[in-house]
Amino acid sequence: MFTGIIQAVGRIERNEPLGDGRRLRIHAPELGLNEVGIGDSIAINGACMTVVARDAQGFEIEVSAESLARTSGLEGLGEVNLEKAMRVGDRLDGHIVSGHVDGRGRVEVLEPVAESWHFVVLAPPELSRYLAYKGSITVNGVSLTVNRVEDVAEGTLVHINLIPHTVQVTTLGQLRAGDAVNLEVDTIARYVERMLACTSR
Repeated sequence: MFTGIIQAVGRIERNEPLGDGRRLRIHAPELGLNEVGIGDSIAINGACMTVVARDAQGFEIEVSAESLARTSGLEGLGEVNLEKAMRVGDRLDGHIVSGHVDGRGRVEVLEPVAESWHFVVLAPPELSRYLAYKGSITVNGVSLTVNRVEDVAEGTLVHINLIPHTVQVTTLGQLRAGDAVNLEVDTIARYVERMLACTSR
C-alpha cells in the first residue's frame, strides 16, 4: 500500500527488452535505498513494481507486457515519481493507494492560475462513476483532490488545483496537453460501489 505522497523523483536511465516486457534501472539516490531490499515494492508513476536489484544509487525492476499495456511512462527513459511502500504506523498524509493503475488518462490543461496551477485530466468512461467533487484520485502516483468533475462524451474531465509545492517535488509540472497519465481511483469508492450492488439484489 502507498499514500500518494511522492518521496523522490528518479530517472529511468536504462530500459531494455526482457521477453515481452522490459527491465528498467531507475537512478534514485534521494529515495533512501538503504531501507530497500530485494522483493520490496516501489510505486513508479503510480504503478507498484518489485525491486529485483539495487545499489546505493538506484534499483532495477522487471515490467511485464501486461503492465506496459496498462500504464504510461515506463516504456522509455525519463523522470518518474517514486514512493516506497508504506509501513504499519506510517502517517497517511495522502489517501490509501494500492499502486494498481485503473486506467490511462489524458492531460487536457496545465496552466498557471495566480500562485497555483489548473490541472485537467480526461478520465476514461469506465472510471467516471468513481470520481466525485472533493474525492481523491491518483495521477502518476500523486494523491490529489478533485475540485470539479465534468462528464463529457469521451469520459470525465477531472479538474484539480496543483499547489506550487506539488509541481516542484513531482513530475506533474513537466506534463503537457495530450500526455498520457496513470490513474488510480479511490479504493473506498470501489468498495462503496460493491456494497451498493450487493444490497440492491
